[in-house]
Amino acid sequence: MKKLLIFLSAVFIVFFLAACTATEDPEGEAEPKEQVDEEEETGEQEGEQETTEEEITLGENVLRLNNGTEPASLDPSIGFDEVSWDPLNNLMEGLTRLDEEHLPGPGTAESWDISDDGLTYTFYLREEASWSNGDPVVAADFEYAWKYMLDPETASPAAFLAYFIEGAEEYNSGEGSVDDVKVSAVDEKTLEVVLAQPTGFFLDLLTNPAFFPINQQVAESDPNWHAEAETFVGNGPFTLEEWNHDEEMLFAKNEYYWDTAAVKLDQIHFAMVNDTNTQYQMFEAGELDTASIPPELSDELIDGDNVFIGPSGGLEFFRFNVEMEPFQNKKIRQAFSHAINRDDIAEFVVKNGVEPAFGFINPGHQSPTGEDFRDVNGDLVTFDPELAEQLLEEGMAEEGYEELPEITLNYNTSDTNKAVAEALHGMFKEHLGVEVTLENLEWNVFVDAQQALELQFSRSSFINDYNDPINFLESFITDSYMNRTGFSNPEYDDLIVKGKSEADEEKRWEYLYEAEKMLADEMIAAPLRYYNTVVLEADGVEGILRHPVGYFDLKYAEKK
Repeated sequence: MKKLLIFLSAVFIVFFLAACTATEDPEGEAEPKEQVDEEEETGEQEGEQETTEEEITLGENVLRLNNGTEPASLDPSIGFDEVSWDPLNNLMEGLTRLDEEHLPGPGTAESWDISDDGLTYTFYLREEASWSNGDPVVAADFEYAWKYMLDPETASPAAFLAYFIEGAEEYNSGEGSVDDVKVSAVDEKTLEVVLAQPTGFFLDLLTNPAFFPINQQVAESDPNWHAEAETFVGNGPFTLEEWNHDEEMLFAKNEYYWDTAAVKLDQIHFAMVNDTNTQYQMFEAGELDTASIPPELSDELIDGDNVFIGPSGGLEFFRFNVEMEPFQNKKIRQAFSHAINRDDIAEFVVKNGVEPAFGFINPGHQSPTGEDFRDVNGDLVTFDPELAEQLLEEGMAEEGYEELPEITLNYNTSDTNKAVAEALHGMFKEHLGVEVTLENLEWNVFVDAQQALELQFSRSSFINDYNDPINFLESFITDSYMNRTGFSNPEYDDLIVKGKSEADEEKRWEYLYEAEKMLADEMIAAPLRYYNTVVLEADGVEGILRHPVGYFDLKYAEKK
């Protein structure tokens, strides 16, 4: 199921790609919550004229950014990746919106009530909330959007996020009906939601673009409303003015937005440059107002006054396909993981202050007892060449291998991903005596092949959809869209069920600790490094909110 940038919200274009659980990153993944790759539908309409970059006219009050690559989709139920999330978060708005403290605050909903048992949420929409075409935003637009996301025919990669709602999982899995989904418009400006069990992070979850509304009248009259600038209708601070596919997007201030007076920019121009050196050169030439730092320039630039450095909730890791030889063998998977020197990759390959990952859950998740999840569970993977060699020998003996089958490591195209893959190639050769073939694939091809379990050993990234460890851990339950390994373990599935439903928070976290330890033991995925956000900013750029868990917010951005 389910990952940038010049600034793409919680992580940048340079590193990603595909999440979360989430999707994938701009570096090359679009998982629910993975990132596509930091560096990661079209359809002409009758009478439409092709737009060229030369024809787009920019005003003076414009912020020039890089989205890395074309959004997977601007349908909020389908664009479940970093290169779609960041544009969507500024074109649309959910019931809640992350504030300057990175906490969920009022968005399209000005207030809400929560029942004493924590199950029923009643949201009150702003009277002045409107769509970019002037239509009022009504509660039925949210009900329509969420049930559309959960419709099995939609095949939304984000649908699992809504499983906290009563009846949602049953409907999405084909075992229930849409009428069982407990989301209902009480009246034009009141939405009622009933949860299957108390979920303390539900308001945070609703900031994810998957829960944005869809103008029901527009969508029913034109199912492809989201595919072109001429037909796109949003309810956020900006509207989509022009979209030259695979090249650029132009946003304009949305005069119908309920809080348009707070929006300072007139326009935002997004380039689509999936190369860290090229986008850096554009920044130096004044063609971009923000940029990620090429790894080879990190030592020179990282301490500059124009550099923003912040945490980001996410992980780069490599998946083993347990349905393909030789990775059906746990010891062989463990051997490859122990052969990886994560410190060297973080310090000398990726650079930019990233931290090596010795577990799956990134630092920053505070437990009910006030401890960091990462500190409690400690280091679960290590660099141990001798143990790696021993495990490989034992695993090969168990499978009757005199030599390993050929192994191909796939990664989505980007210069950073290539450098990491080459470093891994050298480590496997040096510490295991194994020659691994490297193969890059363009993002859309890559993610489809990974989802179809056609890749033997492949790069992945995960950007947190919301601030709870369950978000990543639930990616590996049986049949999860985000799984992409073939792994299935009833005991693990049961831990995740308990980790989502246990009312006692301390006990719930114990299930989460145990689940991560099981992932590390099974080693169906090898963690590599945690994401951070490192962005160069031109003089005068202010007010960009980059959330550690979430998406960048340009509502208050300005260029002085």
